[in-house]
Amino acid sequence: MISTREILERAKSTATLMSTVTDGDINRALCLMADSLVSHTGDILAANCADIDAARGRISDVMIDRLKLTEGRIAAMADGIREISRLPSPIGKVIDRRERPNGLVIEKVSCPMGVIAIIYESRPNVTSDAAALALKSGSAVILRGGKEAYNSSRAIVDALTAGVGEAGLPEFAVQLVDDTSRDSSYELMRAKGYVDLLIPRGGRGLISACVENATVPCLETGTGICHVYVDRDADISRALDIIENAKVQRPSVCNAAEVCLVHRDIAKEFLPKLKERLSSGTHPVELRCDPAAYAEIGGTPASDSDFDTEFLDYTLAVGVVPSVEAAISHIALHSTHHSEAIVSESREAQDYFTKRVDSAAVYVNASTRFTDGGEFGLGCEMGISTQKLHARGPLGIEELTTYKYIVRGNGQIR
Repeated sequence: MISTREILERAKSTATLMSTVTDGDINRALCLMADSLVSHTGDILAANCADIDAARGRISDVMIDRLKLTEGRIAAMADGIREISRLPSPIGKVIDRRERPNGLVIEKVSCPMGVIAIIYESRPNVTSDAAALALKSGSAVILRGGKEAYNSSRAIVDALTAGVGEAGLPEFAVQLVDDTSRDSSYELMRAKGYVDLLIPRGGRGLISACVENATVPCLETGTGICHVYVDRDADISRALDIIENAKVQRPSVCNAAEVCLVHRDIAKEFLPKLKERLSSGTHPVELRCDPAAYAEIGGTPASDSDFDTEFLDYTLAVGVVPSVEAAISHIALHSTHHSEAIVSESREAQDYFTKRVDSAAVYVNASTRFTDGGEFGLGCEMGISTQKLHARGPLGIEELTTYKYIVRGNGQIR
C-alpha cells in the first residue's frame, strides 16, 4: 500500500508536469479513460458486488442503491467523461484585460489549481467524475473515497489510469488513497504545500471535520435540506408531480426534497392529494407533519429536529405556512442553502421568492433534482457548493480553476 505522503509528493510533482499538457492531449486522455471504463465493466461490477455484500445489513437499502453500480450506470459515467472532453478548455482564458496610463497591459488569466484532493463517501461514480473534472481543469487529483466503496473505487481508478497511461499523460495525474482510515483524511486536510484545494463531499460529519480541521484551502459542499414551497396560486397537479419527483426519484442524493411547505389557503385541498400521491407508489413516503398539516392528513407528528434533517430516505417533513414571506423565513431558518423551489402561477410570488431565498439554486415550477453538473450542462460536478467563496452551486471545470495576473511592459518602473 502506497502511503498518503508518497501520493501527495507524486501529485505535487505531477501538477508541474500537467501545466505543459495541451487541452487536446487531455481530451484524448478523457476519451481513452471513458473507453477503458466501459471495457473494464466486468471488473468494476465484481468489485462493486464485493462492496455491496460487505455493506448489506450495515447501511440502509437506499444507501445500498447509492453504492450500487450497473452496466447502465458505468456507461453513464463514461458518457459523462466524454461530455467533459467536449467542453471548451477553462485554462488560459483572459478573464479581464486593461491597459494602464503608463503603458502596462494587465491580463487576468485562468490557470489550474495544481493539486485537487476530494474526500467523499460511498458513491463510486464520484471517482470518475472527480478524476475527469480535475484533468480537464489542468490539475492532478487525489481521490480519497469511503471504505464502503473502496473496492469499486479501486477498480474504477485502475481503469481510468489505464486510459491516462495510453494517452501518455503524467503517470500520477489520477491517484486513489488506499488508506481508508481517518488518518488519511486528516493527512489530506493538513497537507499544506501539497494540496491546493480540498473538497469534502458527503454528510454533515465529513464536511464539518474538513471545515474545522483543514489547514489547506477547503471548498465546502453542503448537505441538502431542500425545500419545495407550494404557494396558494400553485397549479396543484404540477405541484404534485414536482414534489413526487423531488422526493421519490432518488431520495438518497443531496438535491432530493426533504421539506414541503404548503400555503394554508390551499392546504385543505392539497395535502390529502399529496398524501395519496406519495403513499401509493412502490416506496411509500412517511410524512412527518407539523400540527397544522397533521390536523388535515394525520401521518407522523413532526419532532423538533425533523425540519433540520437530511433524511436521504423516503421521509418528508411537511409544514403549513400563512404566506410566501413565512415560507421564506422558514427556509432561512432551516435550509442548508442548497436548493429550494416555489410552485406558483403568480409572477409576483415567484419574483419575491427568488430574490429573497439565499440558496445556491432557486427553482420556479421545477424539481430540485436538477441541481447537478450534468443537468446544468457542466458534464458532471465535484459536488454542490453551498458557500459563497469562491464558488457556489455545481462545481464544474470553471470552478476548479484559479487565475493569475500577467503584466506586460516595455521597461516601466515605479
